[in-house]
Amino acid sequence: MEFGRKKIRLGDALVQKGIISEEQLQKSLEIQKTNGKKLGEILVDAGFLTEEALVKALSRQLNFASVDLQTILISQDILELVPLQVLKKYTILPFEYEPQNPNTIRVAMSNPMDLQAIDDISIITNLQVEPVVATNHSILVAIDKYFGQNDVMSEINRYTKEKEEQNVEQDTSYEENVSSSPIVKLVKSLIEQAVRQRASDIHIEPMEHQIRVRYRIDGALYEKSTYNTSLLPAIVARIKIIGGMDISEKRKPQDGRITQVVDRQEFDIRASVLPTVFGEKVVMRLTSKMALTKEKSQLGFSVEELEKFDHILENPHGIILVTGPTGSGKSTTLYTALSELNKEDVNIITVEDPVEANLDGVNQVHVNPKAELTFATALRSILRQDPDIIMIGEIRDSETAGIAVQASITGHLVVSTLHTNSSASTITRLEDMGIESYLLADSIVGVIAQRLVRRLCPECKKTRPAEYEEKVLLQVPVQREINVYEPCGCPKCDFTGYKGRIGVYEIMEVTHELKRVIAQKGNADEIKMKALEEGMSTLRMSATRYVLEGITSIEEMKKVSFEA
Repeated sequence: MEFGRKKIRLGDALVQKGIISEEQLQKSLEIQKTNGKKLGEILVDAGFLTEEALVKALSRQLNFASVDLQTILISQDILELVPLQVLKKYTILPFEYEPQNPNTIRVAMSNPMDLQAIDDISIITNLQVEPVVATNHSILVAIDKYFGQNDVMSEINRYTKEKEEQNVEQDTSYEENVSSSPIVKLVKSLIEQAVRQRASDIHIEPMEHQIRVRYRIDGALYEKSTYNTSLLPAIVARIKIIGGMDISEKRKPQDGRITQVVDRQEFDIRASVLPTVFGEKVVMRLTSKMALTKEKSQLGFSVEELEKFDHILENPHGIILVTGPTGSGKSTTLYTALSELNKEDVNIITVEDPVEANLDGVNQVHVNPKAELTFATALRSILRQDPDIIMIGEIRDSETAGIAVQASITGHLVVSTLHTNSSASTITRLEDMGIESYLLADSIVGVIAQRLVRRLCPECKKTRPAEYEEKVLLQVPVQREINVYEPCGCPKCDFTGYKGRIGVYEIMEVTHELKRVIAQKGNADEIKMKALEEGMSTLRMSATRYVLEGITSIEEMKKVSFEA
């Protein structure tokens, strides 16, 4: 190692190698005096460099080895070497013995120059320490994975024991339990673990003999832990307090919103409480403000689809609709489209229920039926606000649909969502809502139907020859030899076989020929046939392409194209 045991600070080393400037270092050190955070965290927070860039710099420029902790399994004997408090204090994690020297332990560190941490680990383990650089996030996720559950459970067990000793009846302790630290810690920990495991929803479900906690990860639910039923009132009460709900109301469904910062990223959490036979069930939906506004390239469009998407967005007026079931990524597509259109010379106004992410430079209106601010009333007011682009969270009724059509015909670009199964059926749904077909033909410029499929984990997916039935399903010649991939499971994907999701799209650009079919009251099949003639790929065709490219599995494709 270049710097040996000579005490050199991380900031000085980064300046010396030209990775950050002296000015950036001084600014960061000033911030450090006020908040006492680690320098690496401050540099990342200030945007001077990313966590990945920091790891690369330390690895390449300062000759430290690097590690991705999500790709390895750490043995139990190594996990027992250092107490959890020490690991959390320094954000470090020992992960293996040095292969050539069993007296040396390799330790993942976000700051491999932290001599105090190295000395402490050396004293605790009685081993030599070899620092290996890893991102802060990667270390926190690994600590969570190996210790999170035990840490919370030990607190909970202590809490339950105390309650039993006091012999307090379950419901009387309802309110004083809420602020007790184990319950606060449990709820905070549930949210943190869900974020680090990429969950979109947390389900806390009361059952007859236990409480079950499940996380929805990449669209599928996984059971993560179970707790004693006596904890339910305190857990629910804690969530009600931080979500701004009525703690004393246990018979009615309630909704609330929570904001929590996890690993320096702000999450907006929508909480829903529902009374069930065994107690109140809680579902928390997690959305990151940053995750909703992605780059177009990250959505999963093919080159042709991206061209079509761009071409549709170039329309100065008309209606662009994104359709699909709940949780199919419609909001992400809409927000991405708005970010693309969000220029200084256009006035964008949105009407949403609720506003899912804040966009700089966009005027966002939150629907409030109690104050008689519905989609329809909000839209009427918005049309007097000189908008260029209007985004409607969802077209739910004929009144909203009618105003949207009128707005598009009078020279506005309207983007919205609808719950339909395909692009063609979107047109007929709007006709069913009472919109005249000639108005639809005139106003709709594009419809994007979409679903999400799980991506196969690139580390462990395995290939096999496709069977006869699968070739028929994939619509490839049965005599042709083709391979398909299937999920396997490894530490990187938490043994699920899948990691992340990708969008599957059916983009119907409304051409002159299609306008004619729509105006003549063509049914969904006629509209679909004409769109296919004009080069549209159906959801099934797009999903088939992903299977043949090894991005997803046949099982995932079947879910998407069930009705296609």
